[in-house]
Amino acid sequence: MATEPLYFSVWDYVVFSVMLCVSAGIGLYYACTGGKQSTQKEFLMADKSMSTLPVMMSLLASFISAITVLAAPAEVYRNGTMFWFFAVSGSFSMVLVARLFVPTFYNLGLTSTYEYLEIRFSKAVRLLCTVLFMVNMLVYMGLVLYAPSLALNAVTGLTLWGAVLGMGLVCTFYTALGGMKAVMWTDTFQVFVMVAGFLAVIIQGTIEAGGPARVWELNRKGQRLEFFNFDPDPRVRHTTWNILVGGTFFRCAMYAVNQAQVQRYLCCPSIKKAQVALYWNIPGLVLFIFFAVLSGMVMYARYFDCDPKTMGYISSSDQMMPYFVMDILSQFPGIPGLFTSCVFSAALSTMDSGLNALAAVALEDFVKPCFPNLSDEKYTWISKILAMVFGLLTILMAFIASNLGPVFSAVISLFGMIGGPILGIFVLGMMFPCANKWGGLIGLLFSLFITLWIGMGKIVWPMSGWAPPISVDGCSAGLTVNATANFTTTPAMATSTARYNITTPAGPTVDQYPPESALYELSYVYLGAVATLSCVIVGLLVSLVTGSQDPTKVDPRLIVPFYDSMFCCLPNSWLEWLRCGVRHGEGDKAAMDVEMSPAVTKLLPTDEGIKIQDSNDNHSQTTIENITNI
Repeated sequence: MATEPLYFSVWDYVVFSVMLCVSAGIGLYYACTGGKQSTQKEFLMADKSMSTLPVMMSLLASFISAITVLAAPAEVYRNGTMFWFFAVSGSFSMVLVARLFVPTFYNLGLTSTYEYLEIRFSKAVRLLCTVLFMVNMLVYMGLVLYAPSLALNAVTGLTLWGAVLGMGLVCTFYTALGGMKAVMWTDTFQVFVMVAGFLAVIIQGTIEAGGPARVWELNRKGQRLEFFNFDPDPRVRHTTWNILVGGTFFRCAMYAVNQAQVQRYLCCPSIKKAQVALYWNIPGLVLFIFFAVLSGMVMYARYFDCDPKTMGYISSSDQMMPYFVMDILSQFPGIPGLFTSCVFSAALSTMDSGLNALAAVALEDFVKPCFPNLSDEKYTWISKILAMVFGLLTILMAFIASNLGPVFSAVISLFGMIGGPILGIFVLGMMFPCANKWGGLIGLLFSLFITLWIGMGKIVWPMSGWAPPISVDGCSAGLTVNATANFTTTPAMATSTARYNITTPAGPTVDQYPPESALYELSYVYLGAVATLSCVIVGLLVSLVTGSQDPTKVDPRLIVPFYDSMFCCLPNSWLEWLRCGVRHGEGDKAAMDVEMSPAVTKLLPTDEGIKIQDSNDNHSQTTIENITNI
């Protein structure tokens, strides 16, 4: 095991530079070809001309990238293989998104996902969710920018904040030039690079550990092997139940209503192709989670008796993967550069997708309402300027991200605290036609309050839970253990750790915790589920008290035909009752008639109801009710 810092060789820098040049070259290529990103439709939506492959790869890369490559193996190393069950909950959520959410957003033809909320509820709900999305994405991208900067800092000696600044500026530059087409094809390239990086680590790590059988045996002895855990205790970090429930809500918050993902599948030329892109995303998601679990197991097989963080070789668990890479691959010129460049470039592709989505939302929800009469060319230039501004803000957010703790749990907690309430308001609007605008607003605010309370409480009043043991018995006798190492000593470790005088950070005693501290013990995975369910329940109660929305007056295109999709075998009389009076049949026929005209692009809220806007004539509008009557 390496006990001194290891740095890049010349060949590592060559490989690293080539990867960056290819990524930047894709952005420059699309800035200089085709329409040269001169229209909103091309810059933000890729002219709705993307094939299934780049859309599928982009969906996969956008939210897996650096977080999965760096943080997920470290999570498996520290807490065991129960992480694998995220593949099951992720696959289930993809099917839900493809069946329920994709048709609704695609048929409405919206550029900003949050336009739906104004149509269904009110402008206040729309603007609040837009602000929440912006905060969510900026902090998330700060995490994504910070994680690979840790990798570069660990393996090259480059200053951490120098890496943050350099990557942020490069990403901001080519995102503002290449638009959505560049984003998707860059993501496609990065997926293959990520596969190569993972395989290099897994294969070489397994060889050095003595083969697959020894890797398995060491993980078994170290209590890392856990594939099912049916413990109903919601305080346990990872169980079958909390990953199935919480993981599904987490992935739905990312894929169903997040602008960065919705904007991708809306770039497909048809609903069917958008759904196919999501379905093909399932094996990709499973593959990368499988790679992450294997990497974590191989990592543990190497450090099972000498934990690098305990010994002070690294300062954060998120540095485990780059440290491991340099430890086992430094003798192969260029391979550490390949792995680090895959992390770096994958993070860039995640950032550029977020910047593009933020620019689209800011343009549709803030700029256009304030300046409704600008030309398309001016709107496009504003979009590019917005992308650059958000890029600079992301660099600032990376500093905040550095104080959020381990990256993976921080990401899921973030999407639970902010993404969960956003998912909740969409579920309330799409699946409960009786919900009114007051129910939507109060439900959203209550959900946000409860999840921020729990999330912030977990930071201020941290609760220590059981974790598999770690050991330093195999470390060299002359080395000194970092006395401030942040890990929990278990009874099984007491004998082996006592000789090293390892201490844990001082924290509040049990008597000092507030009465509500039991909430802070809730597994971080459940935050998204708590947020969504609290929004729906409170929203329905408030709607009932203030006067429920008449379902017969809600446009069918705003409501997901959930029962028709999930329970199609039920008798029609039952389905009629479950539909609550929503006229899906009539609305679908009207929608199909309207979609035959390529000019129709979106629905707009007006005082008289929902209207359809003709993309060829901003002043030509026809109400859904009139079309249905015709």
